[in-house]
Amino acid sequence: MAVIDDLTTVFEEVFDQKNLTVTNETTSNDIDGWDSMSHVTMLMAVEDHFGIEFKPYEIANLVNVGALVSLIEKKLAEKG
Repeated sequence: MAVIDDLTTVFEEVFDQKNLTVTNETTSNDIDGWDSMSHVTMLMAVEDHFGIEFKPYEIANLVNVGALVSLIEKKLAEKG
């Protein structure tokens, strides 16, 4: 399964929205309920789901879901 597919599942759970469409271009403006608090919850859920940990400076550079996917893929590659 592709990272974006797993990520979509995490987003559906965090934002309590089934059949959510998440693309590389998706931003917080595109999903109802994605605010600063849910952003932290989402990032923690992503870390738990993929078994990775983000550094604060990495999070600050995320401009859209595509950037998050790239970061997850990098972290998974480093993890081996």
